[in-house]
Amino acid sequence: MHWALKMINNKTYYKVVILLLSIIIAGCSRSTAIKSERPLTVNHINALANAQVIATFPEPNPSSREYVNNRGTFKAYRGHGQLLLQNVSAVSADIYINNKKLSLNEPLRANTEYDFNLGHYTHNGVNTFKVENIQPAGGSLTLRFAFATLENSATKEIDFSQVDTLIENDIKAGFPGAVLAVVKAGKVLKLTAYGDAKQYQQSDLMLLRPEPMQTNTLFDLASNTKIFATNFALMKLVSEGQLNINHTVHSYLKEYQGNGREHRQVKDLLTHSAGYPPVFDFHRKDTAYGDAFFSQTSETTKQLLLTSVPLTAEPTAPHVYSDIDYMILGVLIERISGQPLDEYLEQHIYAPLKLNNTLFNPLKKGFNRQQFAATELSGNTRDGRIYFDNIRTNVLQGQVHDERAYYSLDGVAGHAGLFSNAPDLAVLCQVLLNKGGYGDTQIFNASSLAQFLTPQSSDETYGLGFRLAGNNQTRRWHFGPYASAQAYGHTGWTGTVTVIDPAYDLAIILLTNARHTPIKGTEKRYQFVGKNFETAQYGSIVSLVYEALLNQ
Repeated sequence: MHWALKMINNKTYYKVVILLLSIIIAGCSRSTAIKSERPLTVNHINALANAQVIATFPEPNPSSREYVNNRGTFKAYRGHGQLLLQNVSAVSADIYINNKKLSLNEPLRANTEYDFNLGHYTHNGVNTFKVENIQPAGGSLTLRFAFATLENSATKEIDFSQVDTLIENDIKAGFPGAVLAVVKAGKVLKLTAYGDAKQYQQSDLMLLRPEPMQTNTLFDLASNTKIFATNFALMKLVSEGQLNINHTVHSYLKEYQGNGREHRQVKDLLTHSAGYPPVFDFHRKDTAYGDAFFSQTSETTKQLLLTSVPLTAEPTAPHVYSDIDYMILGVLIERISGQPLDEYLEQHIYAPLKLNNTLFNPLKKGFNRQQFAATELSGNTRDGRIYFDNIRTNVLQGQVHDERAYYSLDGVAGHAGLFSNAPDLAVLCQVLLNKGGYGDTQIFNASSLAQFLTPQSSDETYGLGFRLAGNNQTRRWHFGPYASAQAYGHTGWTGTVTVIDPAYDLAIILLTNARHTPIKGTEKRYQFVGKNFETAQYGSIVSLVYEALLNQ
């Protein structure tokens, strides 16, 4: 009797255990989908535009073709993805992600927002969604899919040893340092620091203890400022309807007139076809223009830019890569936004993305020199070969190297002056791969990016500010031989290069301090020793990264 009772109790016990486990498992599976729910407010509704895909059901203008309605796609990566279901009046609905039905807490509450983790439903790349059977008839809801975000996922499955060996051999031979980041399919597959951030204390005198490079070391991006600062701002303004690139510059900057200026379009500046020379040395008196164009104050320089810098060609002339174009675009952003360029970028682009290491004039904003990769050893003197008023002579670290940006525009310019590190740039590259957003933050829309990436008929390697790989491979030195025709990016004089390749969902970020080396040569013909190394030539590093990914 006691034995039989014990068996019954054991059976009951096991049933209870199984029941509890099933409840726990069901709860866990549901909790992995539904993260939270909250009342739907006006602010939530107004934030609807801040997503990669927004779909409201029932569709206002359905097709007569049955299987094209109530469907769409979004970009996500395996194990990741976020959906905000903003329910207005539906009680129930069947929502499918990649043909898998989403588990909903029904009945749905009216005027409630549900936050779903789609990690169990997504795969890499294009994912599908569809909505069926909304109840009651006339019920309404909106699906809002967040932009993809990055995951740090260094893996041994991909062999980057060749690119490591190339850079490490250059370091042993005297190259100063570098940081390499590789982003693919939503993952930071590689983030590696090499060599030193600072090796010299002055001229050719080496430090007894060089400052080692770190993966979060900040770099002077030089002309990569053009795409990660100025282009980001311009695309945002275009997305918001505040800027039309086909309008004249004069329509935004009234003083920009005379000698044909009033006929220049914003697009002419973006494509480097406005007719300006490559550079203009406001910071020096010993130029062909003398004192009339000398300026070491920002406001005076901006006035000269808009009214006086001579045009050397018609806007129909071939592309001439010019910093002047982007200096003027920087002023244009300030005029439209009503803010200084650095404030606008840091408040409206970098802060929403939580990028605290991307900024202008960092030493004035709480950073210290040891956080930066150093550049030229003797200021802007080229080891004593150059002199002008107020010239810097110390090792540059945390100050923009570019003379026009530093001396004539107070460190804040549309063509140069931005500092950042590899982790922050990885996020900005992912924003570009996402066509304008990251997580629940949208910076610009996909159509604006597409406009800026359109190849120019006169030269397919020119987009609007972005440099494009194109098909003719004239920029193999930048993009290497494996990049798709869709690849784009930029380079920077200090030793920085970026490649964004949507065809492979890939971004390559190489940051170096190639100019932090002695200078060899005559007074007129000289070169930074660091620029002789293969790492500083960009294309080989980019090629080996592609090979590591394509040959796995």
